[in-house]
Formats: sequence, C-alpha cells, structure tokens
Amino acid sequence: MILTVTLNPAWDVTYRVPRLTRHGSHRVGATLQRPGGKGLNVARVLHALGERTMATGLAGGATGAMVEAALDVPHDFVAISGETRRTVTVVDTDATVFNEPGPEVHPDEWTAFQESFGAQAAEAAVVVMSGSLPPGVPEDAYAVLTRLARAAGARVLVDAGGAALRAAAAAGPDVLKPNAAEMAAADLDRLPADGPPAGSLVVSRGADGMIAVTPEGCFEAVPSQVVAGNPTGAGDAAF
Repeated sequence: MILTVTLNPAWDVTYRVPRLTRHGSHRVGATLQRPGGKGLNVARVLHALGERTMATGLAGGATGAMVEAALDVPHDFVAISGETRRTVTVVDTDATVFNEPGPEVHPDEWTAFQESFGAQAAEAAVVVMSGSLPPGVPEDAYAVLTRLARAAGARVLVDAGGAALRAAAAAGPDVLKPNAAEMAAADLDRLPADGPPAGSLVVSRGADGMIAVTPEGCFEAVPSQVVAGNPTGAGDAAF
C-alpha cells in the first residue's frame, strides 16, 4: 500500500477566462472545483493506475468536509479545528494561482496526527509526503514523519520546498522531488560533492522535463511535446 500525506490540503477552484487582465472585470467561462494539494494529486494518479493507496493529512471546518466528501480515493484524515484552505486558479493561455496559507494547527492536533500516521505507516510499503506545511506545523515535520515511516519499515518520498525540504533532506528519505524553484529556495541548488542529500534527487522543471541524480547515475527526461493548459498538479503527478 502507498500512503500519501497532505498536511495542507485545499479546495481548488479553477476559473477559465478568455484573457486575464490586471485590475479588470472578467466573465468566467467555466468553473472547476475539486479537492487539491500535492499529496492528493499523487493519490488520484496512483488510484487511477490501479495502485492500492490511502490518503491522509489534516482537514478541518466546512471546507475540510467538502474535501473529504469529494475525494474519490480511500482516505483517513485527522480532524483539526481550523478551516482547510482554498486555492483559486485563473486560466487563460496560462495559469495564475492564488494559494491561501492554510489553517493554524495546534500542538495537540499535530501530536494526534503523528500518532495516527505511525499506525498508517506500519501498513504501508511506501510513504509519499507532499506539499506545503500549514501554520503551526513545525518546519521539520517531514523529517519527523520520515523517521517514523522508516522505523515502520516503509520507503519514503518527499516533495516539498524551503525549510521543510532542507529538514527532510537531513532525515535521509529515499527520494526527494522538489521542482526547480523549490530546489533553489531551499539552497539545495548546489549538490554536495559526495552526491544528493537523499538516496535519489529528482527535480521537475516544467516543460524542460526532469533531472534525476541517483546512486546509479544522473538522468534527464524531456517531454516530446509541450501540453497547453493548467499545469497545476503535473509535477506532483510525475512524482
């Protein structure tokens, strides 16, 4: 079983407009609403591919209830008192994204999640941790969860940015998968001479493809064609 972790899920709202004009008024052509967050994108792709998966994370309030009700993959979230965030994406020929920071998570809620996660990780062969951390969750959260997952015998993949990525790298997951911007923001854009700060490092670069630094060597994959539209979730799904 593959366990996906989304500590900061969202209710995604996408508006399609002919052209986005700053300070202008827009008539929306179509609206799409669905649960969002990196880990949930991973879980949906795994589920579609027929893999046994379970999605977990933190969810709260009416928005959190909407996320859970609309999820079409097996899931078991830990409830929090704060309101799950929303994201708004406006798509014309490209995508403009507005991400809310997420709800404040209290220390007892974070403790409850760690306890729940430990039990779930014991049933998983692989744990995938993805996305931003909501306020109140410590920046070493992915490092803490990596150690818990490893103690349970699971392999660990982490897709994060900034301080969360740096902390996770120090805990030694099997794979780190930031995008190029996250890699640079985490000051990991220069690899140490003895190799990546994890078993393997995979960096997604949008239309420029992906680079992988592994114990077996370095690899690059570039798509044969560029796909137009909303790119949200593409790098997550590639994970």
